Amino acid sequence: MNSKEEQTNSEVTNLENESFIEQQNDPNYISEQIGDNKLDEKSIEIKDEYKFGWSSYSEITNGRFAMIGFLAILLIELCSKQSFLRWAGIL
Repeated sequence: MNSKEEQTNSEVTNLENESFIEQQNDPNYISEQIGDNKLDEKSIEIKDEYKFGWSSYSEITNGRFAMIGFLAILLIELCSKQSFLRWAGIL
């Protein structure tokens, strides 16, 4: 690159930095990072509590146990080299 191109690139960078600083000094400017922090604080406040019936906690727990069971069936079939139903004596 020649010196003129380097100078224009540095001028553009300086202008971007100045506009960013002006944005931050504006009292009405809300940073995206501040919004992310508020979401993190809200997610910390939510507690996983067991509730009887159809709740998100129950659904997540049942889904995780279903995944573990499915993985166990796959491992049994891979290790025994026969179907799970035959291995269990159902067929």
